[in-house]
Amino acid sequence: MDTEAFREHIVTGNTFKGEYITVGGAMLNGQTITDAHIKIPLRTLNRHGLIAGATGTGKTKTLQILAENLSEKGIPVLLMDMKGDLSGIAKAGSNHPKINERHQKIGLPYTPKDFPVELLTISEQNGVRLRATVSEFGPVLFSRIIDASNAQSGIIAILFKYCDDKSLPLLDLKDFKKVLQYATDEGKEEIQDLYGRISTASAGAILRKIVQLEQQGGDIFFGEKSFEVDDLLKLDETGRGKINVIRLTDIQDRPQLFSTFMLSLLAEIYSTFPERGDSERPELVIFIDEAHLIFREASKALHSQIESIVKLIRSKGVGLYFVTQNPTDVPEGVLSQLGLKIQHALRAFTAKDRKAIKLTAENYPDSEYYDTKEVLTSLGTGEALVSALDEKGRPTPLAATMMRAPMSRMDILTNQELDDLYKKSVLAPKYNNSIDRESAYEMLTAKIKKAESEEVKEKAKEERATVKRSTRTSSKSSATEKAILKVLTSATVIRGVLGILGKMIK
Repeated sequence: MDTEAFREHIVTGNTFKGEYITVGGAMLNGQTITDAHIKIPLRTLNRHGLIAGATGTGKTKTLQILAENLSEKGIPVLLMDMKGDLSGIAKAGSNHPKINERHQKIGLPYTPKDFPVELLTISEQNGVRLRATVSEFGPVLFSRIIDASNAQSGIIAILFKYCDDKSLPLLDLKDFKKVLQYATDEGKEEIQDLYGRISTASAGAILRKIVQLEQQGGDIFFGEKSFEVDDLLKLDETGRGKINVIRLTDIQDRPQLFSTFMLSLLAEIYSTFPERGDSERPELVIFIDEAHLIFREASKALHSQIESIVKLIRSKGVGLYFVTQNPTDVPEGVLSQLGLKIQHALRAFTAKDRKAIKLTAENYPDSEYYDTKEVLTSLGTGEALVSALDEKGRPTPLAATMMRAPMSRMDILTNQELDDLYKKSVLAPKYNNSIDRESAYEMLTAKIKKAESEEVKEKAKEERATVKRSTRTSSKSSATEKAILKVLTSATVIRGVLGILGKMIK
C-alpha cells in the first residue's frame, strides 16, 4: 500500500482547530509511520468511550496516558483503581531505551513527569473517605440498588415519606433499619393510619437485602460527611487537573458495593453539575476500570438507570470511559453511546472468542487500509485500534496505533510513598472525621423509650388507682363492720338485760 497516501489520510483526519491530546502514532503493515499522530479533540471527550483488550495488552497504560494528558490540559480526572497499579501517576517515570525507541518511531519527545494525585477510598484503605447518606439516594434509587420488588419499593417510598414528614434524617443503614423495624412494631398503627398497612413479609425481605449490602461494606459507605462532587474539580497550583484515584483493590469481590457507589456518584454529579451543552472541553473525565463489575451483578433496573445517566450526563460536561477485557462486557445500550473506542488485542482461543472478535470488528468504521478482524488478533502490547470523533462528531480514520508511553511511573507506589501522599491530602481533614449526629435511629429510639416510659408510668398510675380504690373499699367495709358489730353488741347487751329482767319478773 502507498505509505504516503496513508500518512496523508491519517494527518488530514486528525487535524483539528481546537485543543486535542495525542495518544500515539499510526501503524501500517506492522510498521509505525513517524509523525502520523493519532489525536483526540477535547471537544468530543464528553461523548464517552471504551478501552478494551485481553489481559496484558496495555489497557491500564492507555488509561494512564489519557489521564496524564487530560491533567496537563487542566481537566480533572477520576480513576477507579481496581488492581492497585495506578498510584504510580503521582511519581515521574524514567527514561528507558525501549521507551525512547517507541517515541522516536512515533515522532514525539519523551519527558518523565509526575502528576497531582488525590487518593480516595470507599473502604478501610487510606484515602479521602467517600460517603453518601441514604436520604441523598432517595426511595427510587435506593430501591433499585437493593433490587427491590414493586411491593418492596412501595414500602421503601412510604418509609422515606414518613421520615420526611416527621423530620427524621436518614443518614446510614442503621437509620433505615430502625425505621423499618419501627414501622412493623411500635409504630405499626401510626404508619398504617397515615399511609396504609405494611406487609411484615415484605419488610423482612427488605431487611435481608440491606443486611446483604452491609456485608459488602455498605455500612462504611453510607453516612456523613457526604462527599461533595465539586471537590473532584480541583486544579493544582500550576493549573493542572487533579487526578483523583479511588483505591478499590479490596472490593473486587463486592460488586454490589461498587455498583452502588458508581451509580450514586454519577447521579450526584448529574444533579449537581450545571448544564454545559457542547462545550469546548470536558469539566471532568471518569475512567471506570474493570467495568464488567458494574454490570455483572446489576439488576435490569440498575442497567436501565446506568444507561439513562450515560445518555444524559454528557450535557454536564462529563465523559465516561469504560475499561474492560471485551466490549461485550458492556451492555449494548451503553456501548452505542460511546464515541471513542481504543481496542487492544483480542485472543481467539475458542469459537465463542472468534464470534466476539467478528462482532467487535463490526463496531469500527470500514477502512481500505485494514482487515479489522485480522488486526484485532495481531496487535502487540501497547498497540491498539483507535477510532475517535472529530470536532463535528464524525468518526476519525480508523488507525492501528503505537500508543505513546506514560510520562509517570508505570508501577505502584510503595507503602511509604502512599502514606506520604495521603498525609499531603487537602481533602482528608474535611471528610475523614466520622460524624454521627442525631438521626432517625436516635430519634426513634428516644421516641420508643419515651413511649415505654409513659406506658410504665400509666401502668403504675393505674396500679396506684386500683390500690387506692381497694383501700377505700376496704375502709368502708371496715367501718360498716364496726357499726354492725356495735349494733350487734348493743343488741346482745339489750338481750342480756331483758333476759335478766324477764327472769326477775318471773
